[in-house]
This record gives sequence, structure tokens and C-alpha cells, in this order.
Amino acid sequence: MKKLVVSAIAALSFAATAASTQAADIPARVEAQPPAPIEVFNPWMIRVRAIGVLPESSARIRAGGVLIPGASAKVSNSVVPEVDITYFFTRNLAVEAICCVTPHRIKATGAIAALGRIGSTLVFPPTVLLQYHFTNFGAFKPYVGVGVNYTHYFNNSAGPLFANLKIRDSWGVAAQIGFDYMIDKHWGINFDVKRIYMQPNARVTLLPALPIRAKVKIDPWIIGAGVTYKF
Repeated sequence: MKKLVVSAIAALSFAATAASTQAADIPARVEAQPPAPIEVFNPWMIRVRAIGVLPESSARIRAGGVLIPGASAKVSNSVVPEVDITYFFTRNLAVEAICCVTPHRIKATGAIAALGRIGSTLVFPPTVLLQYHFTNFGAFKPYVGVGVNYTHYFNNSAGPLFANLKIRDSWGVAAQIGFDYMIDKHWGINFDVKRIYMQPNARVTLLPALPIRAKVKIDPWIIGAGVTYKF
């Protein structure tokens, strides 16, 4: 009987050792990790800015076909709201379209300064720019852009000594530099500087009947700040 008990104990010990060894050979189960979250690429951006339109203006003026030496004109500054929409082809390359309407007064200067206000106009300057956005500065996202501007002049009104003010629409080159500072993935603040080259032809009648023609250089700096929303 004693030998039977010893044999049973030995068999149990062997079985336990074999089971332990087998368990050690089985690799531990690895818990499945959740997939890393995928960052959503938002291709659309809209900005609302307050802008200052600051022309660097001058003009070459002819009366009755004759150039008047020293005669020029000055276009007034303007402050207005502006809206732009940007579409990102990639995280770096985007296209921006801007639009606003700005009022301006045109004043005689130089040799004809005594004539006073030549007139006033409303300017509608839709502009499209191709941009490159730098993405290696965290929340600070600077960009540069270059594009084309088309400007329509309307609601033209002649000054007290003039009549029949007409300004032809113009095409020109536009350039910009600016940055967005993103507060979160949707909202940010924006600062932007543009230069638009506008050089329309204009004509007006100096009362009672002297035709005046001018090549007007407006070439405004446009400085803006506002709110960015990316979606």
C-alpha cells in the first residue's frame, strides 16, 4: 500500500511539472491595441477680416490730348470688411479667392490741385491667389501667395468742377504674405498683407467742355486682420 501511495505522488508530481513546462512554452496573449486616430484633413477655410486699403496713387493727365506737366491725382484710403475662401489641394498648396467693395475719392494734386475733387468711385476687386502654406511651425502657419486681380469701378460720380467720370476696368498682378495662428483644429486668427497692381484708364470732362484723360496708378497695399475658420 505504501508503495502505491508513493507511486501515485510521484506520478502527480511528474504531471504537474509537465503541465508547468507546457504552459511556459505557450506565448502570452497580447491585448489588441486600438488603431491610432486618423487626423482629418479639412480642405476648406474661410476668413473674415477688417482691411485697410492704402493706395500708392499717382496719374498722368492729359487735357485736350496734351500732357499737363506736374498734374496728378490721389486716391483716398478706405477701411472695409472682407471675406475670403481658401481651398487646400494639399496641406501646403491652396487657392484663395477674396472679395470686397471699397469706396474711394479721387483728388486733383500737383499742378491741378486747385481743381479739388475729381470724383468718387466704388471698387469691386475680386482676386484669386495661389498660395504655399508652411506647416512645420506648429500652430503658427505662415503663407505666401501670388495671383491675378480684376477690378470693376462703378457708381462713378464727378466732382463739382467735372462731369461724366468714367473709369475702365483693369487687370493686374497681386501678391501676398500672411499667417494664421490656429487656436484649435477649426478656429484661428489671421494677419495678411497684399499688394495689388491697379492701373486703370479714366476720363472726365472739365466743365464746361474740356476732355480730360488719365492713366491712374492706384497700386494699393491691403493690410488685414481677422478670424479664421477651417472646415
